[in-house]
Parts: sequence; C-alpha cells; structure tokens
Amino acid sequence: MTLLRRVEPRRFDVECTIEIEQTGESLHAHVSLDGDVDIRPGDQVTIQGAPVRVAFGDCVQLRRTATVVRAGALKRFMTYVAGYLELTELYEVSFSDGRAS
Repeated sequence: MTLLRRVEPRRFDVECTIEIEQTGESLHAHVSLDGDVDIRPGDQVTIQGAPVRVAFGDCVQLRRTATVVRAGALKRFMTYVAGYLELTELYEVSFSDGRAS
C-alpha cells in the first residue's frame, strides 16, 4: 500500500486585500489572503510593495501580493510550544475576595 502525502510548495505568492484604518475610534491593519490559504504556527507572510502611510482620520483598502513561507516541522513545533508558554504567562489567578485590607 502506498502512503500518499499531499505535497504543497514551501514558498508561494497569493493576492491579498489590506485594510488600514487610523481614526479616533480604531487603529488597525488587517490582511485577508485570497483563496483558501491556511496559515499555521511558524508560517511567515510578507506583503510585497512600498510601505503605506495613512493620515489620521483615514481608512485605506489596497490590493497587494503576499508571499507565504511555510515553516518546517521543527519550527512549527517550537512556535507552538513558545506560544503555549507565553499564554501561560497571562494566567494570573487571584484568590483574594477583592476587598482592600
């Protein structure tokens, strides 16, 4: 019996939409990759093109090309472990009743 493994490229380009907003209500930048691209721990996504400057009060939507570089098995595992350890630093459990002494 032959074990078939899906082979995917380690580096590939994909089109994306970038939304950048800098207003009094929101400061954010979102990237949406076209197609069904699954980004996993350790993968790198680089947006091609010149840096974008957005004036205060503006919202910009752009189309660019993104380069996705897949992480190897070791890097994926190390990223997963590092993320888990970083998450545990957020757990601050207090058993006080909340009243000042």
